Formats: sequence, structure tokens, C-alpha cells
Amino acid sequence: MSATKIYYNLKGDRSIWLIVMLLSLFSLLIVYSTSGSQVYKYNTSHGTEYYLIRQLLFIGTGLLLTYTAYRLHYMVYAKLAPILMIIAVPLLIYTAFFGTELNDASRWIRIPFLDLSFQTSDFARIALILFIARSLAMKQEYIKSFKEAFVPLILPVAGICALIAPSNLSTSLLLFVTAFTMIFIGRISLKYVFLLLVLGILIFAAIYYGGQYFPEHFRAEVWAKRIHEFWYSDGQYQIVQSKIAVAEGGWFGLGPGNSIQRNLLPYAYADFIYAIICEEYGFFGGMVILGLYLWLLIRTVGLVTRCSKTFGAMLALGLTLNIVITAFANIAVSVQLVPATGLTLPMISMGGTSFLFTCISLGIILSVSRYVEQAYEEKKQLENLEANAESNH
Repeated sequence: MSATKIYYNLKGDRSIWLIVMLLSLFSLLIVYSTSGSQVYKYNTSHGTEYYLIRQLLFIGTGLLLTYTAYRLHYMVYAKLAPILMIIAVPLLIYTAFFGTELNDASRWIRIPFLDLSFQTSDFARIALILFIARSLAMKQEYIKSFKEAFVPLILPVAGICALIAPSNLSTSLLLFVTAFTMIFIGRISLKYVFLLLVLGILIFAAIYYGGQYFPEHFRAEVWAKRIHEFWYSDGQYQIVQSKIAVAEGGWFGLGPGNSIQRNLLPYAYADFIYAIICEEYGFFGGMVILGLYLWLLIRTVGLVTRCSKTFGAMLALGLTLNIVITAFANIAVSVQLVPATGLTLPMISMGGTSFLFTCISLGIILSVSRYVEQAYEEKKQLENLEANAESNH
């Protein structure tokens, strides 16, 4: 079966399928381009072909996970949400105390026998978004008191974000923004939305000031340094190199594989991959990437307006918001609009757990679109039958 036939046989929003494929293609091209710097910097025994094959395997695995998540009826995720939350909380606690430390942060746990690191915050953010969507769908009409709002909505958001924040503040903040937006759109009383906002500010303030006294558990000094460099200097070394890469790209770029800054820019294959895209593909290439994320958001908003089930609408919106907000934050760092965050560019940065969980998120979004499309077609067929019956009479 040709690729064209496979594409047209896929159900759901084909535009979102196309976005997934295009982002995967860009990922393969740019990771292969930046892999040369990996070989050069770390003098590894692996050639650039190793990183190409590695990324191909990640993309293949990710697309398989996307298809698997898409094949499940999205209402299955409502049943899974409490179970995933029960798993997520102990994982985050375990990571905080016994996690593997990389880049001065304990965000990972080592998977036995596979020699792979697993970033537990990636799992937790999907679990939280599923749980919020479920709570909004089940209790939206019944939340009339503090207790009814606190347990199903405010406590999970505050708890998960508080557990992620000490080692990964940027992910925690973006997840909080996503959850806050979902609850605000979910038509919950504004006093409870405001309560969540105040509680969030207090938690993040407490974690920051806690870092002054317990620096071994909190990264307050790192956060303060990044903010200071953002406001009072031209930025950290990597920010300076990133801006040079963007400027060197001009309108049309230096061409695929011709980046110079990839050899100077730390994490050119992950945190600062957008700068390399701009250097090699220019302003227009950077705008294409930005446009793909905007297109994903627009398609999801259209999907939400047609979804008859609150759970499906909030689920698709929450997952998309988290992907798009993360992408915009990563891009903003590359052009020094915000302080350095350590966030990767979803579906494009070199493969890891973030890449795989983004693929799962997209699969869930496509599952919602599949059944929204199916319900729309059934409704249309019913209307046609009724119209034919009336015309026969």
C-alpha cells in the first residue's frame, strides 16, 4: 500500500496526521545535521550514521505509539486517568530522592537492563491532563463548594506541579499554565480559578525561597542566575551562540548540514535545535516550524468546537496546549524572549522520553478527532435519511 493510500485510509483529522509526519521529517533532518557536533565535541566512537539510525528508531517507535493511542477509543483514557495519577505521584517522589542526576538536576530514573533514562515529569504531565479532563467532564455541574473543587481539581494540579518544580521548574510552570487554562475554560467558578492561581504562586514562591536554605534539593541558585543573566546581560553563552545562529541564517539559511554554530552551541540537538533550524533553513524555515505548531492549535480548537463530549474536548485541548506552549517557550529561549529553560522542541529535538510522550499525546488527540469525525458522519447520514423520508412523503 502506498504512502498516499495509507494517509487517506487514516481516520480522524488528516491535517493533524500531516503535521505529525512533517514534524517527524524535520526532526530527522535537523538531528542528523546536529549529530556531527556530538561526534566532534565528545569524541565518541559513534559516527553520524549512529545518531541518524537512533533517531529513525525513535521516530518509528513514536509513530507506533501515536497509532496505538489513536486506535483506542478516547473514553478509555477517562478510565485510565486515576490509575495513571496513582502511578505518577510515587514516581515523582522516587525521582526527587533517588533519581539519576544529569545536568545538575534529578529528573530521571534509570530503566534497568535497557541503559535508558526515563523523565518522570513527561509521564506525570499526561496523567494530570487526563485527570483534569475527567474531573471537568464528571463534576463540572456539581462543583458548588470548596471541597468539591479542591479534591478533583486544585489538589492534583498543585501537588503534581509542586513535585516537579524543584528539579524542573520550567516544565512545572508550563504544566500549571496548561492546567489553569483548562480549568478556566471548563467554566468552573472564578473564585476557585483564582484560588488555584494564588495557591500556585505561593507554592512556587515557597520552592524558590526553600532553595535558599536547602540548595541540595532545590535549584533556586540556577533559576536566579538565569533570570539575572536574562535581564542584566546579553545572556548565557548558549543564548549568545543561539542568537548568532539565528542571525547567520538570514532569510533563506545556509542550507541543510551547513550550520556553523552547531559546533559551538551546547545542546544544539535538543534545547537549542530551533536556532540551528533558523541557521540552516533561514527565517522562512523557522516560520514553517512555528506555523506547524499554530496549525496544530487551530485544528484542535476546531475539533473542540465540534466535540459533543466534555471529556474529549478538554482532553484534546489540554494536550495540544501543553505541546504548543512548550514549543513556543523553546523558540522564545532561542531568540532570548525568556530566560533559558532546558525545554526541548516537541517532536523535533533528539529522541528521548519527551519525544515519545509527545507522540502518545498526539495519538490521543487523533483518537478524539477520529470519533468526532465518526459522530459527525453518522449525524449527517441520519439527516440525509430523514430528508429522503420527508421527500418520499
